[in-house]
Amino acid sequence: MTDDWTVLESVTEYETGWYTGGYDLVEQPDGSTKRYYWAELSPAVVVVAAVDDQVLFVEQFRPTIRETHLELPAGIAEDGESFTAAAARELREETGFAPDSTALLQEFWACTGVLRHRRGIVFAEGLTPTDRDLDGNEFLTPRPVSVADALDVARRAPANDATIEGLLLAREAGVL
Repeated sequence: MTDDWTVLESVTEYETGWYTGGYDLVEQPDGSTKRYYWAELSPAVVVVAAVDDQVLFVEQFRPTIRETHLELPAGIAEDGESFTAAAARELREETGFAPDSTALLQEFWACTGVLRHRRGIVFAEGLTPTDRDLDGNEFLTPRPVSVADALDVARRAPANDATIEGLLLAREAGVL
């Protein structure tokens, strides 16, 4: 199938500290050409952290959509860092809890119509309090939510795709 899709040109139009954007000029199976625009982001991790009968959320304002979200902890995986290692680090930095164990529930491409972005959903448990280490642009507050209410809370406006995905995958895996 990919033999029918030839990339004739790949152009990067802009680069920021967070993502790169551009387009691929592609010859389609019928011989016509089209520009397919994309944005490339670093791989990111979403953490479903459970303790007792609660899931740990964080509350934070999202300037992009100008709304405050209650969502799962998440962040960028650093170069060479596994999703499970990134999850443990992000959880500690954002919430002040270090997990005893982490398990990758799912790794996938996100928003494939426009993004080049890998996402990992990680389950973390055995949480031990530690110091938080927020980035300079992180202003968030940890908020525990009961497992029974977590999906309902995640589905309230403004809903967040990564939080809903993480909770559904954790529930399907039988860890929530």
